[in-house]
Amino acid sequence: MLRKLFGRSENAGRTAAVSLYEQIVAAARQPAFYAQWNVPDTPLGRFEMLSMHMVLFLHRIRGEAGDLQRIGQNLTDEFFLDVDHSLRELGISDVGVPKRIKKLARMFYGRAKSYSEALDSRDEVALAAAIARNVRPDVINWSETRDIAHYMQRASSYLASQPLTAFAEGQVRFGSVLEESRT
Repeated sequence: MLRKLFGRSENAGRTAAVSLYEQIVAAARQPAFYAQWNVPDTPLGRFEMLSMHMVLFLHRIRGEAGDLQRIGQNLTDEFFLDVDHSLRELGISDVGVPKRIKKLARMFYGRAKSYSEALDSRDEVALAAAIARNVRPDVINWSETRDIAHYMQRASSYLASQPLTAFAEGQVRFGSVLEESRT
């Protein structure tokens, strides 16, 4: 009885997080990132775009309590479970996975900090620099970084316009990369 009473919200939060994660993955896999904006279509490049969208969503629900806080934690757990699964699919041994997960977690939280600070201050130059440093450190003048920074700022505003109830129901929209690049 108590489990049903108290477990319902937790289960709903897990269901919402899984739905949100699927939509975040879809947003991160928009072909324009890779075909037009020269993000490497590699496991690391896909990790970068997925991290970027995770950060955008978590930035939006930052400071929210209750169900959204639980959904945010469940979403983060889902993200790292997916990273773990992906590493195993790439052939990383069971012994090597925890070390790689630790490194990727440090990368993710570092990106979360730099992207959030730039979004908070509405500093597109700092955001573009963080994106370039993280996504294409091998390229000196990656001109598309400005497009991605602009997309992130627009997606952040778009997320801010969506009601929190939609997130609690497992619905999120980021907008299209192609729509963003036309403006």
